[in-house]
Amino acid sequence: MRLRGVGIAALLGMLLLTGCTAAAPGDDRLDPKGENSGSGTEQPAPTGEVTVFAAASLRTAFDEIAESFEKKYPGVTVNPIVYDGSSTLVTQLIEGARADVLATADERSMQSLVDSGLAADQQLFATNTLVVAVPTGNPAGVKTLADLTDAVTVLCAPQVPCGAASATLLETAGVQVAPASLEQNVTAVLQKVAAGEADAGLVYATDVIGDDAVQSFAPEGADEVVNRYPIVALKDADETGALFTEFVRGPEGQRILERLGFGAP
Repeated sequence: MRLRGVGIAALLGMLLLTGCTAAAPGDDRLDPKGENSGSGTEQPAPTGEVTVFAAASLRTAFDEIAESFEKKYPGVTVNPIVYDGSSTLVTQLIEGARADVLATADERSMQSLVDSGLAADQQLFATNTLVVAVPTGNPAGVKTLADLTDAVTVLCAPQVPCGAASATLLETAGVQVAPASLEQNVTAVLQKVAAGEADAGLVYATDVIGDDAVQSFAPEGADEVVNRYPIVALKDADETGALFTEFVRGPEGQRILERLGFGAP
């Protein structure tokens, strides 16, 4: 009886030892919270800075996107975004300006950067259309594109996206306009209209949202002239550049753009 007791005790000890050592380090074991307790290492959180050049019409949207981006990636700082006409930004980059990301208001401007060899793999992230903006109250009574002929009208210069789109819209409608001025970005057009320096101007639909100094209407044919917005991380960009472009094209960035009036890419 004593020997039998010793044998049983030894057997129990072996079973307990086997149970404790069955799972080797690195196994997909779960800790008490149900989480994996294997030896896999986590990727370090991204850190650094990102410099963004963006079309003037993106100012409101990208300021908000940058804020949301920094909340999601607290280790990354978005430097003050440079806004201007798309063609102006491309020229600056080709001449040596430093940026990680470029977002333009048309594909033609972006293609110039790609052709220079500074970027590739551009991806669309938004669309926009034109409206006629007039000062609140519409003192000149502008109601159609044809009315722009006799009104003091401000347009974007033809080399920038809003100018090229305006030229297409007016030509298709058979309307000839002698602009009071040609501006290098759409923000300058809107500012002159809002200040009452012009009776009307062609700007993007997103530009007039929330601006009490102007009112607007979508002219006939505007839905046929659509600006498509591409974004790209430049070839010499830090990894934060790719991270920012992904954020813009991801769910959070797209929600902000949609809320501010941009169309889907």
